[in-house]
Amino acid sequence: MLKKTILSAIFVSAVLFNGCSDDKAKEGKEDKIDKIDKNISANSMVATKEYKLKSLKNEELIVKEGAAGFDLESAKGKVVIFDIFATWCPPCQGSAMHLSSLQNKFKDDLVIIGVTIEDGITNDKLQEFSKEYKAKYTLVNSDQNRYFVDAIASSLKLGERFPIPLMVMYKDGQLIKHYLGAVQEEFIESDIKQALGK
Repeated sequence: MLKKTILSAIFVSAVLFNGCSDDKAKEGKEDKIDKIDKNISANSMVATKEYKLKSLKNEELIVKEGAAGFDLESAKGKVVIFDIFATWCPPCQGSAMHLSSLQNKFKDDLVIIGVTIEDGITNDKLQEFSKEYKAKYTLVNSDQNRYFVDAIASSLKLGERFPIPLMVMYKDGQLIKHYLGAVQEEFIESDIKQALGK
């Protein structure tokens, strides 16, 4: 009996602290890269990729990929965390409440955007996730989610398969830090404070 309890505890710990595999979401991926808008800057002649992510409240969020990272157009001077997750992933479910707590603590200085890796997920399913796991921050669901996630993973040199949740923190388009798998709220809070100069 004690042996079963110890094995169960080890399994739960491994799942919570290592993150979920992205293998499930990779099934059936189609190449639609041509849907990503590309804008050419006349001055620098550098291609800038622009991603249009749609929130569950039907708001369009524009994220531009630059040389230093990803910049949320509407978040100048704020810390932005992209939480790359799946509704079926236990560590992602556990992280939602902590991210909501951080969003509440830092209010207007922080923008958290949950980007699901699940192709074809319905808004209703994301609403259920938000309600059940108290995800009180912006969740997005658009046909560009997958390309956006791939671009972030590529910029971090993570390859095609990486553990989730993947949380990536930026300020004004500059990469601050990224976290793979479950991470304690206090560590993220400390990095947010440092990025904000508090």
